[in-house]
Amino acid sequence: MASPYIEKILKARVYDVAIESPLEEAPRLSRRLGNRILLKREDLQPVFSFKLRGAYNRIAHLSDVAAKRGIICSSAGNHAQGVALAAKRRGVPATVVMPLTAAAIKVQAVQDLGAEVVLHGDDYDGAFERALVLARERNLIFVHPFDDPDVIAGQGTVGVEILRQTGGHLDAIFVPIGGGGLIAGVSVYVKYLYPNVRIIGVEPEESAGMYESIRAGRRVTLDRVGVFADAVAVKRVGEETLALCKAHVDEILLLSTDEICAAIQDVFEDTRSIVEPAGALAVAGIKKYVAREGWRDKRIVAINSGANINFDRLRHVAERADVGGARETLLAVVIPEEPGSFLRFCEMLGNRSVTEFNYRYETHQPAQIFVGFGLSEGHGEREAVVRAVREGGYTVTDMTDNEMAKLHVRYMVGGHVRGIQNEVLYRFEFPERPGALLRFLKAIGTRWNISLFHYRNHGSDYGRVLAGIQVPPAERNDFIQHLNDLHFAYTDETANPAYRMFLGA
Repeated sequence: MASPYIEKILKARVYDVAIESPLEEAPRLSRRLGNRILLKREDLQPVFSFKLRGAYNRIAHLSDVAAKRGIICSSAGNHAQGVALAAKRRGVPATVVMPLTAAAIKVQAVQDLGAEVVLHGDDYDGAFERALVLARERNLIFVHPFDDPDVIAGQGTVGVEILRQTGGHLDAIFVPIGGGGLIAGVSVYVKYLYPNVRIIGVEPEESAGMYESIRAGRRVTLDRVGVFADAVAVKRVGEETLALCKAHVDEILLLSTDEICAAIQDVFEDTRSIVEPAGALAVAGIKKYVAREGWRDKRIVAINSGANINFDRLRHVAERADVGGARETLLAVVIPEEPGSFLRFCEMLGNRSVTEFNYRYETHQPAQIFVGFGLSEGHGEREAVVRAVREGGYTVTDMTDNEMAKLHVRYMVGGHVRGIQNEVLYRFEFPERPGALLRFLKAIGTRWNISLFHYRNHGSDYGRVLAGIQVPPAERNDFIQHLNDLHFAYTDETANPAYRMFLGA
């Protein structure tokens, strides 16, 4: 018996506003991976995201009486643009609630489409709660971004197009997951017609709501989500989308920020287009999956879900792409503090490509250097570099997977200080907005002295700070309680080897 969704998907009204997006070959990536990789270019939609499909289908099915009441939605950006465009096309007044941290490019796009924008909350969940309040107060129709049958059916038209464009001759489709609307619609349709085609969901490690919910057998609410891939940063997936994913999705992969950045570069090299982090999740998933399974000569589709990315975030993407693509390794190396030691170390490296070299003189102690090497052969070469440095008689620590080293320490090398007492080191994240850094410092307060501080705008929705704070042992419990009361995300980095080698007392 066919799922009722099959008929809903086939009857979905999306093409008043959406295009049938092309399915393009990715020749460079295909050659590298030994498989035929096809990119479903939803980033080419009028609002640069697949989201307008579900939004328009939901709004198109409203009765005239309901439509006259007006509509409201909550979104970090992509759903908001879809709703705004759909409402404009039907002539329906629209209100969109977006978090205060929403990308400026997305806020402006929604306003340009004629919707009223209300900024509220630090994340999607705060905007969602405010939208529900306004819906009740103003008697508006709430258009859910993912947990609605009409929205799911609209997103399912992506699956219809993929099967028509491939004739069903494919081995797997990789789909990014936020709340689950896209993968729910695609999987229910594809599995009905071609049950042997694998549907692989992809989520960021720091926003793994669907993965954790399927593992628990129920919807779970994440304590916090990462915001690098803001379009999929959802703390709680949909009830309906979870049920459909449990029935039709074969597996969910989790990806790191570095792997996502590398995939953005991969897409650019094949298409000369820049997708947003969520839009690159599927490509990152393919790379991880084919390496794990040893797949060769398979036909695989990646859904490039969107391209709404702030320009200033590209700096962070470029810095992390080589590490994520196993094209760079970062090492901390101890060398003698004596004339000629730099030369001897570089001679030992031979013709290897040095991408970064940080050092500061420190009396006659052994010198700590932070050095990056370009790689051409991936993880095997990384291990060979570390082994060669050790065999050369140097003490080496691999920092390639050390988040604190990549975010902060590489910009602070040479920060040793003598005589400092009771210093602890913490890494913080706080919502990025005008005045946010000042508010953060005021919240930390003046009871304890800040002895080290590094902040750098990474072009993301959250600010990242590394802070050394002098806290006597007898006051540590009070300090931790103070941090918990602030509700900032924090990580204790006092034992991090990068701190010990380059910054600590």
